[in-house]
Amino acid sequence: MQNWLQRGAPDSPGGQARASRMMEYDQPLVWVVLILMLLGMVMVYSASIALPDSPKYQGYTQNYFLNRQAAFIAVSAFASFIVFRIPVQFWQRAAPYLFVFTLVLLLLVLIPGIGKVVNGARRWLSIKSFNLQPSELMKLVIVLYAADYTVRKQQYMHQLTKGFLPMAAAVGVVGLLLLLEPDLGAFGVIVCIAMGILFLGGVNGVWFGGISATLIGIFTSVILLSPWRRERIFAYLNPWDEVNAQGKAYQLSHSLIAFGRGELFGVGLGGSVEKLHYLPEAHTDFLLAVIGEELGFVGVLAVILMFYWLVKRAFDIGRQAIALDQTFAGLLAKGIGIWIGVQAFINMGVNLGVLPTKGLTLPLMSYGGTGILINCVGLAILLRVDYESRMLMRGGRI
Repeated sequence: MQNWLQRGAPDSPGGQARASRMMEYDQPLVWVVLILMLLGMVMVYSASIALPDSPKYQGYTQNYFLNRQAAFIAVSAFASFIVFRIPVQFWQRAAPYLFVFTLVLLLLVLIPGIGKVVNGARRWLSIKSFNLQPSELMKLVIVLYAADYTVRKQQYMHQLTKGFLPMAAAVGVVGLLLLLEPDLGAFGVIVCIAMGILFLGGVNGVWFGGISATLIGIFTSVILLSPWRRERIFAYLNPWDEVNAQGKAYQLSHSLIAFGRGELFGVGLGGSVEKLHYLPEAHTDFLLAVIGEELGFVGVLAVILMFYWLVKRAFDIGRQAIALDQTFAGLLAKGIGIWIGVQAFINMGVNLGVLPTKGLTLPLMSYGGTGILINCVGLAILLRVDYESRMLMRGGRI
């Protein structure tokens, strides 16, 4: 097919070669992802350069987090290249097995001596110098599983017992394991992914609305029945109260100060004051606050627009795949868009004080090996969906 395109169509005037204008892969998508990762690496370096001055990070070099983030990006790029070459059909067949495998990993995290505890949360499996976070892997796996489930159960999607409840039970098991870690933020993202794919797959609107209201009630109950979560909500509602500003709203208040200092164009790259041990976890959960302080409103707006474009492109790719009768691939692409969009929205909302504080990283940008790797693998699958759609539109085979 490629040779035919290079030679030109047989009936082209004069037999002249006419190259196809359709690219083999979505180059703008690749560039946007690379820009986000490289900007994130620069900001991680800026946010972490002063951390060795803290007793908690005594013994670390100033380049420690920069070097590791660069290594994470390199490994993720290599993994993405491999994943891009895997047909989408493979992921459809493997989805149930990957779901069970990831459930086992979530169980292992809870076993003392196996799961690693950091800041009171048991969310990691230590593998030599690398910490694997199964909840990050589950975000991708739930996209695969929900898309496959929706395709398999398409004829039952308007029924509660055969269509919705089995998927709700699967997500419920995942939620229980995540709440035991605890990781309410990851559970929220996973619920949004599963509900979004089921909605796009044609689940009954009445049942969808009823279950959505039930889930909101469950999340509210979890917050109200947990004293420390309840205190965090109250602190979020009044972060400038002296007690809250020195307690549960400490991160939020300093994040807002960082945005305020940045104003329109920022104080300049590397000029952040809040990263100097005032804003905890500035290189992970609150990286956007450092961007806001150093690059200002313009820098934050650029990041928001790139994420908006990324999510929109994922939905466009999904819509095209569904138009070509590739339902699983289409739902998979849209599910990846929901995942990236919801997590980015929550992280940005927390940094800007729109949402209560929650430990979710900014996709592709925040420091973290598992997060970067899984984000890149998901986006490589998205590129593969687009690639296969292009091949089908050319009349080729997948």
